[in-house]
Amino acid sequence: MNTTDRGTTSGTNRKKLLLPTTMSRAGWAIVEAREDVEGVPYQYTVSKAELHRLLEDVAGVALGVQPFSDPELDAAPGLEVVSRIGVGYDAVDVPALTRRKIPLMIGGTANSVSVAEAGVFLIMSLARRGAAMDALVKEGRWHDRYKEMPADLYGKTVLIVGFGKIGTRSAKRFAAMETNVLVYDPYMYSETIRGMGYEPVGDLDAAVARADFITIHCPKTPETVGMFDAARLGHMKRTAFIVNTARGGIVDERALYDALKANRIAGAALDVFVEEPTPQDNPLLTLPNFIAAPHVAGVTREAVDRMGAAAVENILSVLDGKPNRENVVNREVLG
Repeated sequence: MNTTDRGTTSGTNRKKLLLPTTMSRAGWAIVEAREDVEGVPYQYTVSKAELHRLLEDVAGVALGVQPFSDPELDAAPGLEVVSRIGVGYDAVDVPALTRRKIPLMIGGTANSVSVAEAGVFLIMSLARRGAAMDALVKEGRWHDRYKEMPADLYGKTVLIVGFGKIGTRSAKRFAAMETNVLVYDPYMYSETIRGMGYEPVGDLDAAVARADFITIHCPKTPETVGMFDAARLGHMKRTAFIVNTARGGIVDERALYDALKANRIAGAALDVFVEEPTPQDNPLLTLPNFIAAPHVAGVTREAVDRMGAAAVENILSVLDGKPNRENVVNREVLG
């Protein structure tokens, strides 16, 4: 069945779910197995006017990264639940949903393993100079291999910023690689972190100064925007690396460029940018000690299946009167 044909069977008692055509087959299969719901496909590139028309008679909607606020809610008088395909929700107006007592659901652990693995991969790519070593061989510069040698992770200190579903998995992976794991998360009890075998840190600048590798896994909030600005990057060791797979803007891109260009830090990788797609003239893209990825840390074949299934299951849990509270962002709407 083509995605454009999905959900076209009408039923007078079926509740309509507005679902992106790009959602995984695993998600669509769950909808198609139910007789009481109907999947209505939409393209992420749909115009705002067309999106509002599609929202007129739906009970649930699964979102990608598109903004969703009062205009969309005004267009959807029967909306009972909003579900994100993934875990980030900075494009969704949570207070607007809360005022209308509509729960916002996120993907829980659906892609947390994938993001954790991506963070480890990017740090190893930086430390082991993966792209540079590949170029040495392909460009016939084999004998230059000792000019800038890679670095071990063994015995080094890794700072994990944010200790949620992704941060906790990241910590396990870095600990298995025999690193010293520091955790910064002001919303997590120090005793909990220490009990898991890691070192809690309360002073972020002091922790940054100790770290050989920094990996960011906190949400994007007014508090975390610009968290790694010029001043904080200035606390890093010259031999240290930083990776951001969370959200663009947590690391100040201009300040990062300046630090990398002047070799004040050893290297950096961003999977997320302030503007996405990031412009081709972003100066970071010209630097040899910088690695870029197109916001795909949580995108693997397996994670896409899990996220699609989670998004649909979240919607159905609300429609069935048994919301999965663990995945609800604004739990106060549940009473």
